Parts: sequence; C-alpha cells; structure tokens
Amino acid sequence: MKSLNSKITNRIRRRNRIRSKVSGTEEMPRLSVFKSNTSISAQIIDDVKSVTLATAHSREVKGKGMAEKALLVGKMIAEKAKAKKITKVVFDRGGFIYTGNIKAVADGAREGGLKF
Repeated sequence: MKSLNSKITNRIRRRNRIRSKVSGTEEMPRLSVFKSNTSISAQIIDDVKSVTLATAHSREVKGKGMAEKALLVGKMIAEKAKAKKITKVVFDRGGFIYTGNIKAVADGAREGGLKF
C-alpha cells in the first residue's frame, strides 16, 4: 500500500509543478488530460474565467483498446474545440508521462486540427 501512495503522491507533485507553469487563457486555453485504469478524459479549460469549454471521455467513443479510445478522445475534443472556434491550446499532461495513451490523446487532437 505504501508504494501505491507514493506513486499517487509523486504524480500529484508532478501535476502541481506542471500547473504552476502551464495556464490557459481565452485565446489559448489549456487541454487537460486525466487517465485512470479504465478510462481517459480530456477537457479544454479557460483558467482566467475558471470555465470548462469542452470535454470528451472514453465512455463516449467506441474502440477496441485504450490506445484506440485515447486517439478517438483526442479527435473528439478537437472537433468540439473547432465548434467553439478554438485552434490553439496549451497541453497539460496532468503529471502523467507523455507516452502511450497520453501521447495518443495529443496525437488525436493534432490530427483533429488543434495546434500545441
């Protein structure tokens, strides 16, 4: 149990360190990604107004594995951002390592037309 707590604590420390440097504005909102054991979600957030502009979750897409669902979540968040005329975002990996499913969300968002 101690190793699990230290893993979570380390991720929270990384997340806080990243959040101190990454902030979203109205012109360039923040694309925040969260990953759990069973799902992945992405949000586009304006930190100045403290408002969530768009969300996407892996429950909303059909895919075979988590990597495919993560790619589809990235594409879905890009579509929702385009509908609100958002083209540029700041990527916030949420303390997770930029590989695997987190990278798949970023790649899907780039394929969908978001720039970061």
